[in-house]
Amino acid sequence: MRRTIYAALRMVGALDQRLRERLTLAGWLVLGAAAAAAAAGLDTNLTVTYRAFAFLAALLALSWFVSLFFRARIEASREMPRYATAGEPFSYRITVANRGARRLAGTLVTERFRDPRPSFDEWKRTREPGEEQRNWFDRNVGYFRWRWLIDRRVPRDLEPAALAPLAPGERQSLKLGFTPRRRGRIEFSGLTLGRPDPLGLVKGLARIPLAARLIALPKRYRLPEIALPGRRKFQPGGVSLAASVGDSEEFLALRDYRPGDPLQRVHWKSFARTGKPVVKEYQDEFFERHALVLDTGSTRGEDAAFEEAVALAASFVYTIDTQDCLLDLLFVGGEVRAYTAGRGQMRAEHMLEALAGVGPSVPGEFEALARAVLARRATLASVIAIFVSWDAGRARFVAALRAEGFEVRALLVREEGDAPPGVVQLRPGKIEQGLAGLR
Repeated sequence: MRRTIYAALRMVGALDQRLRERLTLAGWLVLGAAAAAAAAGLDTNLTVTYRAFAFLAALLALSWFVSLFFRARIEASREMPRYATAGEPFSYRITVANRGARRLAGTLVTERFRDPRPSFDEWKRTREPGEEQRNWFDRNVGYFRWRWLIDRRVPRDLEPAALAPLAPGERQSLKLGFTPRRRGRIEFSGLTLGRPDPLGLVKGLARIPLAARLIALPKRYRLPEIALPGRRKFQPGGVSLAASVGDSEEFLALRDYRPGDPLQRVHWKSFARTGKPVVKEYQDEFFERHALVLDTGSTRGEDAAFEEAVALAASFVYTIDTQDCLLDLLFVGGEVRAYTAGRGQMRAEHMLEALAGVGPSVPGEFEALARAVLARRATLASVIAIFVSWDAGRARFVAALRAEGFEVRALLVREEGDAPPGVVQLRPGKIEQGLAGLR
């Protein structure tokens, strides 16, 4: 039964998408009037409204037939950066060249994205925020969930750009733009050129394959001035490619070989020149290292609280200056994932890219995340922990860190309940107000 409903939703979605692409505003009005005339003219013995239906339907059929003759040979390219930000307008330029033998006029250019329809498993597993408040029929049919899944994948404010008359061989640049609804990967499949038929009801379409990919980074909040506490700690083995800051120089000098020195430290050029083994000597590295822990355990999926938690983590990644320290980002994404930024390691944009693709995990997997953080406690100076739920296990985790002498900033993003002791609670939709008092 569920697969039958899903197949019906896919067919309805395909028809809806086709009509949205083809019909102009006037076409929609004619279609609506034809449908109303058809409903009113079911009994042809009592009314002549069916004649209006026949006339309007003939207009649409004629316009549709004429639109099929639209042809365009176009060469196109895009100029866009790699990243956008969820919820913020984004614009870029495309260049279009007419490779056909006919002049193009009255044409609109629109972006075409990868098929946004969810898979069966995703549609069945995901829950729309607030779905539990819908009636039994809506919950079981899942149409509103289907529309929600599609809408969040398709950017908003996506308006077509008018192409000025373009003679054969001419080239023209256009500005396109949209607003990503959410973080994550946006995949382009090509461009669509549309030109209305002479009646202005149906657009003829020409599709240009032009694949591309864009990462929409999580939205970010402005954080107050935060001084991360802590002291420099010994980093065993150093950090490869670390920049020279203070006493953090890794390579110190060359010296004669001593029994027990590892062979990988032998300086072979000096060995060949002097005829006796020479090894590289390194200085132990001491610098601050902070951990940013994102709790992804949620039973409600990607609801408002989860998205706000990700945005909050992105705000810390974007704000913390990692020139003189290291920042470890840890979360659960199927397994415990750890990323390090600063001192020649990963850049902050790469961390934001990782956060753009993070999804909810099973709440019980937090134990593995807690163990991973505690295993690093010998090198950490402080911990920032962002939670989307609260229980005894999370309370023990924060207590264990504070018992070790760490300065822990624990932030809980949820709507209901009171803040646990020693935890700052932020409510979805009011994050900036809650951050104002953070120090």
